[in-house]
Amino acid sequence: GGSSGDYVPPSDLTTLFLVDEYGNSYSGIPYICDSMAVWSATPANGEFSFYPGENCTFDFTGLYGTDPLDPTVPYNEYIYIVDLDNGKNGIPYECEYFGVGTTYNDGVWDGAFDYDADDACVFYL
Repeated sequence: GGSSGDYVPPSDLTTLFLVDEYGNSYSGIPYICDSMAVWSATPANGEFSFYPGENCTFDFTGLYGTDPLDPTVPYNEYIYIVDLDNGKNGIPYECEYFGVGTTYNDGVWDGAFDYDADDACVFYL
């Protein structure tokens, strides 16, 4: 119980997924969202869950990023944020190295974003 003025957190989490351009899941990506006490990592299906309005930070250390002009990486590793049906455009984000952006359709899928090699990015969900 409590007074009617008590804050009631959202009862259900939103779940999205990290996938590549072929729809394969990115597992083992470390992440933490505002409501989480400790870091977690995406499971085999690439999912992550959060409450609406949270910020979630992802650590992409070990990935090559999406900069076609970066001569230090052998190829680009594209990541898309999707739900069970579609990519999610219009999510603002900021990466430590790449800078700021918003998820978009890159001509392959919706939900694309740009990041540099070994970047860390916070998504404003």
